[in-house]
Amino acid sequence: MLLSRLTGVSVLGLALLLGACSSTPEKEKVAEQPAAELYKESQIRMEDGNYRSAIAHLEALLSRYPFGPHADQAQLDLISAYYASADNPAALASIDRFIRLNPTHKDIDYALYMRGLVNEDEDRNYFQELFRIDRSDRDPHNIREAFGDYERLLREYPGSKYAPDAALRMTALKNRLARYEVQVAEYYYARDAFVASLGRGKYVLEYMPDTPEVERALELMALCYEELGMEKAQQDTLRVLKLNYPDNEMVLTVGS
Repeated sequence: MLLSRLTGVSVLGLALLLGACSSTPEKEKVAEQPAAELYKESQIRMEDGNYRSAIAHLEALLSRYPFGPHADQAQLDLISAYYASADNPAALASIDRFIRLNPTHKDIDYALYMRGLVNEDEDRNYFQELFRIDRSDRDPHNIREAFGDYERLLREYPGSKYAPDAALRMTALKNRLARYEVQVAEYYYARDAFVASLGRGKYVLEYMPDTPEVERALELMALCYEELGMEKAQQDTLRVLKLNYPDNEMVLTVGS
């Protein structure tokens, strides 16, 4: 399964990539064949990494034999092929259609796992990753969607073979969401919107207490309480900060 599609691209490779994005290849015309032959051809192309051709064969199979014995597996393979070819909108549409039409299918856990992967991928930006640009301030809509997908997978299919990786990914996604909340809190604090900043800090403490961003959230809360003239609340926050982060600079300079 392709979890990272583009790595180590040179400047020339980047130029070629940009050139390739400027035009859409003509869709392959698939000859009339029995369902079993179409499916076999799609698998050969998947194994060869020819995902566009695999997609053409799978789409032809589902169009011509929508209720055949290969239909369910073809839908699942189509999801993988769309994802591997970086067609995330088509992958999401296929996943949602599969879940809607097959709510009790034995492979729903796979569909949910793939939905999480696709939503994670939608949050990424290739150019930001290539040049190591931190954009954790970007609206994390797709990250929230991915988190929800993995959460549902773990809740409804705890014994799934995809559950361990989903749990690990949820930890990373929660950290990303906490960074976003703290950056928004920073934004509000810099603009003297102390109540709004305080609310974001409290949100991190309540819903993301096991993330590295808690330390900065507590610092911002203490600063906001100071600006709001709420001395007791500030001291309480500093005590919590000192208890959990005894070497914190604010604790050493303000809270001592």
